[in-house]
Amino acid sequence: MQDMNPEDVTGDYKEYLLHYYDGSQRTVLVSDVEIPYPEGRLIVSSTDADGVLTHVNQSFVDMSGFSEEELVGQPHYILRHPDMPPAAFKDLWETVKSGNRWQGYVKNLRKDGAYYWVYATVIANIRNGEVKGYTSVRRKPSRKKVEECIALYPTLF
Repeated sequence: MQDMNPEDVTGDYKEYLLHYYDGSQRTVLVSDVEIPYPEGRLIVSSTDADGVLTHVNQSFVDMSGFSEEELVGQPHYILRHPDMPPAAFKDLWETVKSGNRWQGYVKNLRKDGAYYWVYATVIANIRNGEVKGYTSVRRKPSRKKVEECIALYPTLF
């Protein structure tokens, strides 16, 4: 996965070096621009068992700012925003690997450095008793819950 490109970012931004659970790292460029979640749309994606994207729908493409070709084959954490506490993703992975459904509020990073909030539901895709991958469906989050997360998430680092 490549570092973000300054030419892709609109306006002022801050640079962060993110470290991921698999040992990789990436420089991301983050602006303070929030893209509102569109009414009536669902963002849907599937990954393999390691969290690598295998399918994205058009809403995912539209909201992320990446093309489908740029997304498929990349780890889902390509959208990780530095404001997201690692504890949220630890809980997500522990929950879905145990075969349970996970739901939560996630701040995602777009290709252009802007961000958007989602209410995500993630389930394991199980075939013959074995986890083959995961499916995530995101919908418009409650603004009240987003505001609660904005206050809570910095305390979880």
